[in-house]
This record gives sequence, structure tokens and C-alpha cells, in this order.
Amino acid sequence: MNNNEQDHDHEKESGSCEHGHDNTSLPRNALVIISGLALGVGMLVNNPQAKDIFFAVSSISGGLLVIPAAWSAITKRRLDMNVLMTVAVTGAWLIGEGNEAAAVVFLFALSELLESWSVGRARRAIASLLKLAPETALVRDADGDYEEVPVSEVTVGSEISIRSGARIPLDGKVSSGNSSVNQAPITGESIPVEKAAGDPVFAGTINGEGSLVVEVTKGASDSKLARIIKLVEEAESQKAPTQRFVDKFASIYTPVVFVVAILVAILPPLLSGAVWSEWTYRALVLLVIACPCALVIATPVSIVSGLTALARNGVLIKGGAYLEAVGKLRALAVDKTGTITQGKPQVSEVITMTWLAEEEILRRAASIDAHSTHPLAKAVVDTAKKQEIEWQTSSDYKSITGRGATAKIDGHPYFIGNHKLAHEYGVCSPEVESKLAEVEARGESVAIVGHLPHNSNSCPGEILGIIGIGDSLRSEAKEALRLLHDAGIQKVVMLSGDNQRTVDAIAKKAGIDEALGDLMPEQKIEHLRRLMDEHRFVGMIGDGVNDAPALALASVGIAMGAIGSDTAIETADMALMQDDLTKVAQAIILGRRTLRIIQFNVTFALAVKAVFLILAFTGHTSLWLAILADTGATLLVILNALRLLRH
Repeated sequence: MNNNEQDHDHEKESGSCEHGHDNTSLPRNALVIISGLALGVGMLVNNPQAKDIFFAVSSISGGLLVIPAAWSAITKRRLDMNVLMTVAVTGAWLIGEGNEAAAVVFLFALSELLESWSVGRARRAIASLLKLAPETALVRDADGDYEEVPVSEVTVGSEISIRSGARIPLDGKVSSGNSSVNQAPITGESIPVEKAAGDPVFAGTINGEGSLVVEVTKGASDSKLARIIKLVEEAESQKAPTQRFVDKFASIYTPVVFVVAILVAILPPLLSGAVWSEWTYRALVLLVIACPCALVIATPVSIVSGLTALARNGVLIKGGAYLEAVGKLRALAVDKTGTITQGKPQVSEVITMTWLAEEEILRRAASIDAHSTHPLAKAVVDTAKKQEIEWQTSSDYKSITGRGATAKIDGHPYFIGNHKLAHEYGVCSPEVESKLAEVEARGESVAIVGHLPHNSNSCPGEILGIIGIGDSLRSEAKEALRLLHDAGIQKVVMLSGDNQRTVDAIAKKAGIDEALGDLMPEQKIEHLRRLMDEHRFVGMIGDGVNDAPALALASVGIAMGAIGSDTAIETADMALMQDDLTKVAQAIILGRRTLRIIQFNVTFALAVKAVFLILAFTGHTSLWLAILADTGATLLVILNALRLLRH
């Protein structure tokens, strides 16, 4: 989020539309209205002197929105659109075309107003999020009573009361009470989420029928809502590649056209004796037509509208560059656990391979796995707890990345891990292989518990038991993958450290094109690079932490379920605020639609320019018609971009 390539000053130097109206104390709307009314009255009256007066009033009113910005550009030795308009209006008055001068300045000011309104409308859709969180909270005091306190003054650790139907003012953890909470403002999810003691709640969400007491875990400025608003604002300030190209193009194009206009004004009269006033007029028309307002506004309004539409739906994208990249995605790499599956594995069976009872297999497995935070290790420990199995603390614990772990129990070395680890220790047998094949064929992961080889002459090591651990497919996974293919994704590849049989079984259930298992983290990177060589634009979906290298390498890194992890929001380029894969397809569809709208807007704006430039050279257009065409093009470009807000 910190790759903001252009600061505000640099944006101005790029030649984009600048709002000179900020330099006047009069309201911009009033100036535009006065300019328009004076122009209209000037066209209606018959008295030539009255006409000139009204046209002058119109020019001055509109000029107050243009001339200060033009002067600012000149002092910085730049030529921008405000300079073009100022020269054109001044020239029109000098050759006696006051009516056209007034029309030009009014329509240009109106165009600027429309641009400001369009961007403002898109930004207001996000700014409205600020109003979601209440300004006060009911805080429990030392006497146990509740008093209303501004949220900015509520400290972390305080307890607040959330009444039925009220908005939650701060992030926190439920201390007591049960209720359902509508989290749509944060996640875009329409179904309320049940909350009980220990569950997290977020500022801006809406409490249902029950009453909750919540312990505050984050201050007002650090809440999930505040973070989302900040990230979206930062994203909207970043320029997309198309916008950077257009800005660079405009910065070169504008002064070139200025030089061409001067040549048009002086060369024909000097070389062929043409009428000075006629060719000066054509040069002024050329300057007006050259104003690339519609071209410059084409991309930013589209990007802001697209980012806003997705943010409303619980999808955060960290800037225009990533929104464009999402629209170009042709392939996806996905993690298995927590992405395609629920990420909540449970022990399905315990198979003993020796005289030891199943309870003893679980006891030794839990003794080792108690040191680990891996989902499979947690599943083993949780099962042991549920069965009220007591285990002793193991020593000399050592994690083996991508394989499992070892530790000592009662001074004897044991291991728990995957099929690959058992092979490395040379303790596999045909009987074990047969049992492993049965478990893996069901799409379950295996945790093999064994006695490590040591004192080679006395203990060659052996497998004690096999624990089958299942992780069910996400309910929306099949539908999400269908939508992804419908959205134009050509290939979805699952990259997993789990065994190949399990990965194949899960892929078959979900409808994934290719599944690769038994991968170490560095192997995931290798396969992702291969995929990028084949398809160029490739997205990676993971949890934002364990898959950080792959997320960073991909064209777009996508984090699942970011509502529960600040790290996920910071790590990925795109964050899904809830665990819903269908949101990825929605984002890709909107990204593609945004790209199409940007491409149409830029092409349309350039086509209008080309047509009127030809008409200017042939003398078949006028100042007011030229600016009317530019204003019309700007309006159409804006309205086309704002359609994205309805996505």
C-alpha cells in the first residue's frame, strides 16, 4: 500500500485537469451558474452593448475557475489545459468573438465541475463508511454502571454494552451474551453471524436481537473499519498503468498542440497571405479541441468507481494497478487448507500398526504436536483433549518443514509426519503403504506416528500408527471454480504440501484443473513461476501469512478471510473480508469490466479529439462547438465510468 508513485504536485505536473476553482473564495457551483445564466441572457438580448456586458460577466465568472490555475501553471513553466482555455478565451475576445469566449469558458468550467462531482460521488460511497460506527459507546465504569463516552476516549480493555439493534462502536471480543451480528458493512456478507462469549466483533457492524457485553480490543483509530477506510483511500490515490500512460501522454501532447496552434495562426498568413483573423480563429479552435479533459478523466473515475464497488462488497484491492491486473488474470494458483477446504481438519480415524492401543497412539502424537500451531497438529491435540487423554510434555522438539516433527518422550525419539518423512526414515512397509493408500484415497491427510531409528543395532525404528485427518471442502468451492472459469480463468492449479493422493481427491471434488502435492514452499514458487510463464497474469490465493512468498510473486496476491487478520490485509494485493471464494470471480469480472470501460473511454475521447482536430484545420467547426463536444465527451466518459458503482 505504500507504493504511491505520484504525489499531488506531480499529478498536477502531468497535465491532468486541475481545479482552479479551489483558488477562489466564491462557491464553484455559484460561479458556474452565474456564467451559464449570463451566457444564456447574452444570447437572448438584442442590444449589442448588453450582449457584450452579459458575455463579459459570463467570461469573468467562469474565468475565476480557470485563470488562477493557468497562472499557477505558467509560474511553474508548464502548459496545461487551463492555459489553453485562458489563451483561447482571451484570443476570442481580441478578435471580437465575445459570445464564443463566454461559451468556451462556461462549458469548460462546467466540465471541471462534472469531473469533480463524479470523483466526489465515488469517494462519498466510501466516506459513508465513516458514518457506520457510532460516535459514542456505553462504557462500564468502576461502579458497574454504564455511561455514554465518545469512542475516541474509550481505552482498550474497557467493557461496553451493545444493545439490541445497535451498531457496534469499536472492535472487541464478546465478554457475555449471545446475538447475531450483521457484518455486511465490513464483509459484504448478507447473512448475520452468530456471536457468543470469546467471539470477535467489529466496529460498524449491527447487533441483532440479543444484548452483548464487549471487551474493547482496539481503539477507534485502529479498528478494522478505520483500517479499511484508510486502505481504500490510499488505493484510490495510486495510479493505474493506463492512468500513468495518459498523464504522461497529456504532459507531452498539450505543449505540442500549443506550438501547432501558434504555427496554424501565423504560417498561412505569412506564407500565402491568408486572412489573419480567420487563421487565428482556427488556431483558437484547435487549442480548445486540444484540451484532453475527457481523456485524462477517463481512467481515474473508472478506477475509483471499481475500487469503491468492490469495497462495498467486502473485497479490498490496493490500488488501480492491481485492479487492472485482476482484470487481466488468466490463471490462478490456490492453496488447499483454508482456501479450497474449510481449514478446520478433524481426526477421522486412528489406525494402530502395532500392539499399542489407539489411545496410546493419540497420546504420543499429542505429546509431540502440542508444540506446533499447524492445523493438522491442532486437530490431533484437540481430539486428544476431547477424549480426555493426558500426555506428558515431550523434549527436544524439532519441526521439519513440509514433513512433520520429532521429539523425545521418556528419553526415546519419536516422530509424527507425512508419508515422505516415513520414507526418509526407512520405516515404511507394504502393509503401511496399503493402509496409507486407503486413507489418502478418501482425500484425507495422514499423520504417521513412529519410533525413530536409533542405536542402529538395537532399534531400527517402526511405525506405531496412522492418524487419518479430514478437512471438508468449502460449501461454495465448486460454484466458485465454475464462476472463475466463466469469468475467463483458463486454468486453476492447487499447490499443496499435502500428499498427492489427498490433493488429487480434493481437486476432483472441487473441479480444479491441476493439483500438485508434496510441495515444499520453494517448490510452490517454482510452479507459480512456470504458471506465470504460460499465462503471464496469474493470481495466488492463500491466507496472507504462510503463503507470503507466493502471494508476493504472483501478479495479484489474494488473501482469504482478511476480516480476522490484519497481517493478511497488509500482505496481499487483494483481500477478501470473508471466506468466500465466489468473491474472487466477482472481482475478476469487475476488473475486466473496468478495463473495458477504461479502454472504451480512452478510445472514445481520442476519437472525438481526432474528428474535431480535422474539422478545425478545415474550418468546419467553431469555438463553442469544439468545447461543447469536449464537455459532452467528458460527461459521457464520466457516466460510463460511474456505471461500475452499480456492480
